[in-house]
Amino acid sequence: LSLFCFQQKKKKTRAKRNQKKNKNDSQNQKEKGNRKMSVKVAVRVRPFNPKEQSEGAKLAITMEGNTTIITSADGKSKDFAFDHSFWSHDGFTTDDKGYYHAADDKYIDQAKVFELLGVEILNNAWEGYHCCLFAYGQTGSGKSYSMVGYGANKGIVPISTADIFRRIQENDNPDKSYEVSFSMLEIYNERIRDLLSKDPPTKGGLKVRESKIMGVFVEGLSKHPVDSYAAIEAKMEEGNTNRTIGSTLMNATSSRAHTIINIEFKQNEIITGKKTEKFSVINLVDLAGSEKAGQTGATGD
Repeated sequence: LSLFCFQQKKKKTRAKRNQKKNKNDSQNQKEKGNRKMSVKVAVRVRPFNPKEQSEGAKLAITMEGNTTIITSADGKSKDFAFDHSFWSHDGFTTDDKGYYHAADDKYIDQAKVFELLGVEILNNAWEGYHCCLFAYGQTGSGKSYSMVGYGANKGIVPISTADIFRRIQENDNPDKSYEVSFSMLEIYNERIRDLLSKDPPTKGGLKVRESKIMGVFVEGLSKHPVDSYAAIEAKMEEGNTNRTIGSTLMNATSSRAHTIINIEFKQNEIITGKKTEKFSVINLVDLAGSEKAGQTGATGD
């Protein structure tokens, strides 16, 4: 199982901070009821890998709607409710390009995951919200597959970045322009490293800072302007080659670090002769395995 969490945060404007504070409780309760949830959680189950198949592993997971049911060896079961429960264990076919298509109504493919999670992230970014999506789970649970994907089965990250530029190209307002920049970092042994920097890593790693405008940010992280999905794809390939990976007992090509893709998205528009700016940051996070290090068989640093 791999777990996805999505959250959004919008910077408070001065107008909002200066709103009158004499609203009664009924008004406040009404406003709270109208707000959209800022955190959503989804869980996804993958197919058995070759090692599990050779060992005769038995399926302990079932899903009914958005409920995930785990059944132990003694027959006891527990139910867990999520915003989404994605069944990707079986029920798919493979086309000549290697893409896994749903063969029934139960299977959730990469495109469907993006439709249910990624589209909402982009919609919120277009409204000026800061957004974050991260995948959590033990080594080999399918986090990187869902976030990045392999081969024809592209994950949330490449589909999202491609969709950003698709939306930009559809703009027909001459008074509106866009700026997109791309960054990629990893957190390994509690040190932050820029995966796109040409300079050698700094001693102790980069530092995390916070500002009223940017929110939480990494000081000294390189930002690369991009004008197409191909440019982002090239930067992703460059960053992936610099990631810290190593073979473990649980995954032959396990990432040993947390990887974060940071996309800064700025919308500039002239309204009644005045220039306005809408700024949002999208963070897409592929976490390292959540299990204890001793269980993985990893050695060294």
